[in-house]
Amino acid sequence: MTSETLADVDFVARARSLAPAIQAALPRIDAECRLPDELDAALHEAGMYRLLTPRSCGGAEVDPVTLVGTIEALAALDASTAWVVGQTIGCAMSAAYLRLDVAQEIFGAPGCVLAWGPPAPGNPPHADVVDGGYRVTGTWQFASGSRQANWLGGSATVVERDGSPRTNAAGLPEARTFLFPKSSATITDMWRVVGLRGTGSDQYAVADLFVPGERTFLRDRGDLRETGPLYRHSTIYLHAVAFGAVALGIARATLDAFVDLAGHKRPRRGSGGQGLRDNNAVQGRIGLAEAQLRGARAYLMTAAREGYAMAATLTEGMIDVPERIEMRAACTFAIGQAEAVVDMAYRQAGSTAIFNAQPFERRFRDMHAVTQQVQGHLANYETIGQYRLGVPMDLVI
Repeated sequence: MTSETLADVDFVARARSLAPAIQAALPRIDAECRLPDELDAALHEAGMYRLLTPRSCGGAEVDPVTLVGTIEALAALDASTAWVVGQTIGCAMSAAYLRLDVAQEIFGAPGCVLAWGPPAPGNPPHADVVDGGYRVTGTWQFASGSRQANWLGGSATVVERDGSPRTNAAGLPEARTFLFPKSSATITDMWRVVGLRGTGSDQYAVADLFVPGERTFLRDRGDLRETGPLYRHSTIYLHAVAFGAVALGIARATLDAFVDLAGHKRPRRGSGGQGLRDNNAVQGRIGLAEAQLRGARAYLMTAAREGYAMAATLTEGMIDVPERIEMRAACTFAIGQAEAVVDMAYRQAGSTAIFNAQPFERRFRDMHAVTQQVQGHLANYETIGQYRLGVPMDLVI
């Protein structure tokens, strides 16, 4: 699939068209804690792994609003699938920072998927300067999509030849991102979890691994080669866009399933013969949930649209703090409101919701895994409040 054809694709419609492939894969996704090869191939064929890859490397380079709609559509079908796509395409923005021939070699290859995660607790990863590049040692975890990946990345602080840490203009240790083939790493299967089981978010490690200098970059900073507005957003920002959309997709599918259930279910006791659809309390809860979900989606879409509009005015640098703050708030709010909608539907569905064959149990588990990711933490609101009050912020935005 070429960048010219990708530019003409309706990715939201294409995501929805993957419903048969995803539905067929659902039992294996949970059981195997990964996306089956057949589904992985379908995602590649649909161009899903190239949403944020630069056009110069055969990618689609979509805007954040399109990203929301596409990931939301995937998440309505399966949250793990949407999460893997959202995580790995954010990592694929690496192509915008690498030398063009290097970026094309890695990301222009058919089937390329890059995954990464944060450093594991303990010894921080480090990279020793050597001729032609670096010797990297470190352990990272929560690499969603690592079981689909053929490349991995890791952030590590740079150590000069004399053993001193390299520092940036602010006097802080310089942390570069290093890309290396997955075959170079030791993978530890650690992914036995309550939800988002199919993301295969494993731990991985390298020891004294040589990484050529051209396969490293300063993430979200001065190494940026691409000039399009998409790459005026940080990877953290676009991961927030994607993860907020995952939450919205889960909630939309759950609420729609409950509305369908309420149309025909009749409780055994205390209903006076009425079905759920005739219950005033249920009617009110559905109305509130619809407002919560639509309001959260509108906020996320507005933040995505306004951030992109700001990015389109820039000729250098990244979008500014106000836009990043808005996305942090919109993503956290979307996840929180989606959780409330899913919890309402799960509780009101009664015993129906606990069965694997019903459309509630899996989404309930997945939703509560999403809330535990950093983008959903309530502490994000403290950072937003700190910014509004003009005091130093605790978190990176």
